[in-house]
Amino acid sequence: MIVRILLDVVLPVFVLIAAGSVMQRLFRLDLYTLSKINFYYITPAVVFMSLYRSNISIELLGGVALFYSLYVGVLYLLSFALTRSLKYSSGMKAAFTNSVLLDNSGNYGLPINQLVFAASPLAASIQALIMSFQSLLTFTYGVLSIQGAKLSGNYRSVIIGFLKMPVPYALVLGFAFHALAVPLPNFVTQPLGYIQNSMVAVALLTLGAQIVKYPLRLGRSSIYFSMILRLMIAPVIGYLLILLLGIEGVPAQALLIASGMPTGVNSSILAEEYDNEPDFAAQTVLVSTLLNIATVTALITIAQGL
Repeated sequence: MIVRILLDVVLPVFVLIAAGSVMQRLFRLDLYTLSKINFYYITPAVVFMSLYRSNISIELLGGVALFYSLYVGVLYLLSFALTRSLKYSSGMKAAFTNSVLLDNSGNYGLPINQLVFAASPLAASIQALIMSFQSLLTFTYGVLSIQGAKLSGNYRSVIIGFLKMPVPYALVLGFAFHALAVPLPNFVTQPLGYIQNSMVAVALLTLGAQIVKYPLRLGRSSIYFSMILRLMIAPVIGYLLILLLGIEGVPAQALLIASGMPTGVNSSILAEEYDNEPDFAAQTVLVSTLLNIATVTALITIAQGL
């Protein structure tokens, strides 16, 4: 089973990531444009269509929100305790906590979800919810934590930044149109479907192009502490919460796999934007993505038993 998962799910993902890395080496792709295509064009379409076509209920929506809130809260407390005991600087505390809390649920988590669940609308909807919550966390806590360490906070820019995010709007519209059974004409759903189908290839190519620009340095113990929390402790927390909340079936499987995603590129983007431990942030993205070959394979195997 493990070999099949590795060959059928994990390896195809990393083939596409490797292709993006090679293209970045050869052609110096415009990462700014690629990121904008993913964030403002592909991801909103995937979120909207996943929710519009799903059979997710209000109860399940509340369950996912509760799961994610508890999940992030426990991870934050563990990160806070660790960074305080190690006496990290305020800037390093913010960068470390972001590397643990801000995972790659979008351009890595969604493709994994689609490959594991064969584009199941329910599983894709759950992943879309997690990605939306993650975006909200990134542009609220993620920004505020660094601004608190570096800039003493600029709350107006945080609010404006959040209001510019397309994913929450796609989330609300997709769920509302689904709940109200609003019919959409073919000339709307078909183009959105085309965009949704491009998600796996474009998102993983972009991820490969993004991580290849970071040099690999393995001499910082803080990177390994981050990896332990992000790739090992986080899935354990997710598993315990699934049992505690009584979540079963496809939702349980999707949430467990989502809890083990590698560190998100956004943590590195924020670190570079505010010049706050950018080297550490870049390393956690690269190393966690590489190590996730093993950890996500194990998680998928465990999830299939739920």
